[in-house]
Amino acid sequence: MADDVAKLAETSGTGENTVKVICLGDSAVGKSKLVERFLMDDYKPHQLSTYALTLFKHTATVGDKEVVVDFWDTAGQERFSSMHPSYYHEAHSCILVFDITRKVTYKNLQTWYKELRKYRPKIPVICVANKIDIDYSVTQKSFGFPKKHGLPFHFVSASDGTNVVKVFNEAIESAVQYKEHSDDFVDQVMQLLHEDKFAGDDDDGDAN
Repeated sequence: MADDVAKLAETSGTGENTVKVICLGDSAVGKSKLVERFLMDDYKPHQLSTYALTLFKHTATVGDKEVVVDFWDTAGQERFSSMHPSYYHEAHSCILVFDITRKVTYKNLQTWYKELRKYRPKIPVICVANKIDIDYSVTQKSFGFPKKHGLPFHFVSASDGTNVVKVFNEAIESAVQYKEHSDDFVDQVMQLLHEDKFAGDDDDGDAN
């Protein structure tokens, strides 16, 4: 599993006009359904392995620039309680999802957020409450977690599409801005490690 995720991380989100948007949250909160709802028929998910992740590729226009977007979804890997570090590698924004019908998924946001910040301390994060079509009255409630961390917050529904396009466009735009203006130290260190790895591979090849 770890090797699969690391392998994909080497090629995802690294192009000049490519950004990586990750989805986080408990299993079955609707992360994949939200991505699919946003992309509708314009997506070809790449299932790397049963226990790894799903990668959705999308082309978007931000300002006057065409951008390739890699959406990463955990594909059930969250059952292991801690994501492989490569899942976070070079992510430029995050959509943090909970299910309004399951209180525990809201309580677990803090755990996901803490882990995210360990690897990506500065990337923009959008918090979303999914499945509001089941009980629209929830939109009248106030949620402390996004306020506490100063996160944009939206009520969404993968089922009827409420706010889905808005959230993903916001995530893409914030990812582009982050990539253009960030001097993230973690990015720099990871890039150096990445370059050293391939330099080592080349040396091994020459030796043979």
